[in-house]
Amino acid sequence: MVERLRLRADGHALEAIWIGPPPEAAPTLVLLHEGLGSVSTWRDWPQELAAACECGVLVFSRWGYGRSEPAPYPRSLRYMHEEALRALPDVLAAAGVERGILLGHSDGGSIALIHAGSERRAACVQALVLLAPHVFVEDISVRSIAEAKVAYETGDLRLRLARHHADVDGAFYGWNRAWLDPEFRKWNIEEYLPRIELPVLAIQGDQDPYGTLAQIDAIERGVRGPFSRVVLPGAGHAPQRDARADVTRAIAAFVRAAC
Repeated sequence: MVERLRLRADGHALEAIWIGPPPEAAPTLVLLHEGLGSVSTWRDWPQELAAACECGVLVFSRWGYGRSEPAPYPRSLRYMHEEALRALPDVLAAAGVERGILLGHSDGGSIALIHAGSERRAACVQALVLLAPHVFVEDISVRSIAEAKVAYETGDLRLRLARHHADVDGAFYGWNRAWLDPEFRKWNIEEYLPRIELPVLAIQGDQDPYGTLAQIDAIERGVRGPFSRVVLPGAGHAPQRDARADVTRAIAAFVRAAC
């Protein structure tokens, strides 16, 4: 089953799709995309996850991304907090998720951590899967994001992203300008980690140009629940693309154990 949805969260209309069994029949993987992601950037991986995990999969584009309602920029430097604490609870409620596993990539992983470690955590959230998450800002992240700005303005990155976003400049600069703002160097979400008692699986490539393994080291030190990690040799910032079969197997095994 693949159903196209239009959800309302934090006052904004969001595009979404539901794949696989309905919420009352199985757990639901809720996919939280990266800083330049959308429903379409996941490609056909959600269908593979639904089959491998025997779960429903909810995929949505955040405000300002994909075919969701456009958002003004510059974005707040607390945009991930706003998504985690205001928008995500509305998404979960609007979609009727009953037993949820948050699966976040990059910014999406950070949003999952903030949500799970806050007083706003939805009761339906039972576990976290984190792909290349961030809990603080590293020099390597800022360098790579500055390089992305050059690629967007002088190369073909804008053209490639335009296939996925109705407002491509809003999607790009909303993310890029926030991360390159000097004030964003202070961004740190480690305070949320000690309140996370859910099972956590963290997956990262050892060639990630946007962050080092210090990120998942900090998560392991900070969370209170069961923690496991998968480090993929040769994989970059999108391990689900660089090592898809390994990532899918690891997530399926984790979901079976956690739910």
